[in-house]
Amino acid sequence: MDVKCSQLLPSVCTILADPRSPVSDDTCLEKLLDWFKMLTNAGPSLLLLEENPCLTELILAVLRQEDPRPGILSFVLRLTGIFAASESSFQHLQQGEVVFGAFGEAGPLGSALWEDMSIRSGWVQGAYTMLQHYSAFQFLCNSGALDVIFTLQGDRSLFIASGANRLLARLLIFSVQSEPSRLLSTKDCDWPACARMIVARVEESLQSRSSSRVQHSLKLLTTLFEHNQDAWTEVLWSRIAETVGSLLTEEPILAGHSLVDLFLSMARSPAFHCQDCSLWKLVALALKNLSLAQAGPLALGLLKLEACPQAVKMQSLNILLLPLGCIRRAASDSLEFPGLLDGPPSNTTPVESLLSSRSSCVSLLCQSLVYLEEVQGLVCLPVDFPHKPLLRSVVTVLQFCVGLAVPVSSLGATVGKILIGCFRVQRAALGLLGAQSRWATCLASVHDEAMEEVFDILLVYLKSPDTSPTVLKKAFQATLKWLLSVPEPSGSTEDFGRHKQFHREMLPVLQKRLCSPSWEVRDSSLEYLTLSLKRLRGQPWFCQALLSSEVPGLAAGLLDDPESYVRASAAKASGQFSLVAGVGSKTPGSENNGSHKEPSVGARLLEILSTDTEGFPRRAVIGVFIDWLQEGHPEALADPELFVSRAIQAVRGDLDWEVKVTGLELAAVFAAQTFGRLGLVEGSHPARSSAARQPDRPSEVLETFCRVKLFEFLFGALCDCDRPVALKACEVLRAVKAKICGDSCQEQGKSSEAAAGPGEASPSVLILPLGGFAERASQDPERLLLILETTDLEGLQRSLDVSSDHLEQNPQSLLQDILSAAGSMEENEADCY
Repeated sequence: MDVKCSQLLPSVCTILADPRSPVSDDTCLEKLLDWFKMLTNAGPSLLLLEENPCLTELILAVLRQEDPRPGILSFVLRLTGIFAASESSFQHLQQGEVVFGAFGEAGPLGSALWEDMSIRSGWVQGAYTMLQHYSAFQFLCNSGALDVIFTLQGDRSLFIASGANRLLARLLIFSVQSEPSRLLSTKDCDWPACARMIVARVEESLQSRSSSRVQHSLKLLTTLFEHNQDAWTEVLWSRIAETVGSLLTEEPILAGHSLVDLFLSMARSPAFHCQDCSLWKLVALALKNLSLAQAGPLALGLLKLEACPQAVKMQSLNILLLPLGCIRRAASDSLEFPGLLDGPPSNTTPVESLLSSRSSCVSLLCQSLVYLEEVQGLVCLPVDFPHKPLLRSVVTVLQFCVGLAVPVSSLGATVGKILIGCFRVQRAALGLLGAQSRWATCLASVHDEAMEEVFDILLVYLKSPDTSPTVLKKAFQATLKWLLSVPEPSGSTEDFGRHKQFHREMLPVLQKRLCSPSWEVRDSSLEYLTLSLKRLRGQPWFCQALLSSEVPGLAAGLLDDPESYVRASAAKASGQFSLVAGVGSKTPGSENNGSHKEPSVGARLLEILSTDTEGFPRRAVIGVFIDWLQEGHPEALADPELFVSRAIQAVRGDLDWEVKVTGLELAAVFAAQTFGRLGLVEGSHPARSSAARQPDRPSEVLETFCRVKLFEFLFGALCDCDRPVALKACEVLRAVKAKICGDSCQEQGKSSEAAAGPGEASPSVLILPLGGFAERASQDPERLLLILETTDLEGLQRSLDVSSDHLEQNPQSLLQDILSAAGSMEENEADCY
């Protein structure tokens, strides 16, 4: 602790201990605790207490108050835990009866103060923090705290109950580790006293048939297995496994969700990775006996684990596939069943019963669809995954939702009535359909019937006027994923004709959707259009069909849409259209009428960048300009300097920091291209290279940047009030400096960095052109070179990297704020009289 903080701390402690001086901002207490944690982690906490006796006096003063403020008492309990986490400090505080007064019977747990939730929370957190050594463990065991913690397991505050479970788990771990030489077994007499007491309470609760008590013990075991993976946990499990297993045979099963959490926490532990472990037998029983709503999360979690036995994985997969298998069979006479890989299930009555009820049908299907979508991205999928049957089942679900499926059973007729127009199921099914696209190459060739079903159902959703905007967005996303996954068709095959036909059928769909009264639909259509252009702009047939349609003109018209999101998407689409056309002289879809000339795409986008009142379109435009510069758009190639100069001048006065940062990225791209065009590489300053080879390259670069007014833009951004803008400008300037000034400036930067302390700017003077001087200096190459060589950009970046609130977070500032707030309250009280 620095001297100034030591001088302020006694006054702060006096204020905190005074019940008449409430702290105006409770976050100050949290910041104080964070500061003390940092101090105790950095050095001996005993020395801190000895050098600052006011801390012990504060704790004792608050603990002795008859009616302390709950917030301050909770703070003191947590503060005591922080200091008592060190054994030497614990002994020091114990001598003054501080620990007993905070966590023993003499403390708040024996008074009416215990009814306050913040005090119970502070007690649990403080005890948990303190429990870092054997002395604290002994104290909690001998002070009767175990009974208190068991009671807190059922606290009405979930935060406190969770903290109590963590505290009990740590006590159990400490108890076992306190006598490591003792060989643990399942016998009571072989366990340490505290561990024996906790395990006995767990067993008693599990056998109580009380749902709440069973749930408390299962949560405790879950916390234990999550935080400890030592071998002794196997011994504990062998002792309670039969009791836990008996819960799965009862009707109804108590605390099913807690059982799922327990099994998953154990399955992740290396201690239970043995394929013959009894855990997997109980897991298999749980998958069989739990309801589908409870078994689903367990099945998904098990599928993610590489150590899970293959048979259990297959059982888990079948749990997720079962509802979709029933749906498929309800609309097909085929015996092919995608649920169980070895044949149809022996009893589907429970599933069919759930699917026959509207509420359970929708929730069950959504769960299965969402979980199966997550499964598609797993690396450790079970072998023989039924990709094609699952794909057809998903298509069948989507057909039911729009009334196209033909039921072949009473279940099918019921499901058809339930799912028709169900947006939740539609969204979930389209999400899974899109995820399945990653398996397109192993599903079948493009001409396969399953593929045709996929694109047919997607077209149905894209064309239907009843498709909601959110479902339509999902349909567009799924369509793009399939188009990106299906291999490029060859020009001589029948598949190529089908491929072209799909895109041609999409053109009238896009034309219709771009005219939708819903802005979400217009926006989703433009997003799809932009991504399609990026994917297929190399296909002449696609470009020809697209540019000859009304789509480009409609997209260009949406540059004036009243919704800013749509204008932003229209800017991106227009930028891609311009790249596809290969000519940037006309706005897509526009024609010259007599002597009237339509503005170029670039001019229209530049107008948006300069005048649009919303940030989204402006960000989109500057992003398009970066693409144009990188990909060689005609308007950018014709005069790169003019193109970039106009863009950065428009960005320079923008109030949106994201627009400025993206504008700086444009400047960085232009700078890199200029260096590449002139052949200037890092370290090629004349002092370091042959004058015969590159005598004027740096000056030529500087002259180019002066014409573009690049440095004027960069230096202005370097002084921007938005930190991300200044940081990006510093990054670009450092890259430019490294190229122009060469290795000598890099060595200078390293030496200045070494001279500065961590997080400090170097002692070098920052010579930055500001005001009118900036404009003059930015046009003088020689002066610019001098500025670059003498400006400590490395030190400036270190200063910028420091958080903007570091002064407010500074401990000295925090202490002063507390004193100032207390002083203000006293003045206000005086003014009242």
